[in-house]
Amino acid sequence: MDESSARKLIIEVGKLLYERSYVVSSDGNVSIRLDENRVLATPTMTCKGRMTEDCLAITDLDGNPLNDKKAASELAMHTLIYKMRPDIKAVCHAHPPHGTAFAVAGLAIDAPILSEVILTLGCVPLTAYGTPSTSELTDGMKPFVEHHNALLMANHGAVAYGADLWQAFDRLETLEHTAKIAILARSLGGANDLPKDAISKLINIREKAGYLTEKARCQACGYLDDAGISCATGEHSNGSKISLSREELIELLAQAANVG
Repeated sequence: MDESSARKLIIEVGKLLYERSYVVSSDGNVSIRLDENRVLATPTMTCKGRMTEDCLAITDLDGNPLNDKKAASELAMHTLIYKMRPDIKAVCHAHPPHGTAFAVAGLAIDAPILSEVILTLGCVPLTAYGTPSTSELTDGMKPFVEHHNALLMANHGAVAYGADLWQAFDRLETLEHTAKIAILARSLGGANDLPKDAISKLINIREKAGYLTEKARCQACGYLDDAGISCATGEHSNGSKISLSREELIELLAQAANVG
């Protein structure tokens, strides 16, 4: 993608993130990898709904500035992903409310409850908490970037990435939609996992289609990754899980709806 088109696309996606309340104020950041060593990124301390094409920063893959604009302080999150995943050309980091609720509750989005999510996104692990804008944050991401296309960051937010910016945005949107459905299902008494044989079929389909590799089999019940960890059992969740009654959860959802 040429730089002019990339600038227009970042502005368009930034407005979508803001309009859908995935970010507020100057939250979040978006980037596109222009070529082997140049990244076009949103600027620091700027509302994603009020950006202009000429305000975007350009850096190299180490975050060094290549124009007179200052990139967001969390750009290291993006450059880590680009270095670890040559197939990735764009990154979206935001604080979508329902997905971030999982992150602050110490929960991964890993329950196999929606076939479309298993096919196109897979498990969304929860990384350990790290201070934003420091290496603590990226260190916590490193074990998961290679085999997942979206992550939750404990007490922080979410990041999704893809072969282009629309795919990165779509993955972030799927993450948020899934989290919302899971919370609503909990208010109705709980979600039912898909049967194991159904999950296996879905995983076979996604691997044949090239959506995800076999290394991302976190939603295959009982599957263990190279570290002997099973996402399906929730072991990719860092921190303590919270427990709410049905009434408490409904009240929280009502409050969230009123705020929105």
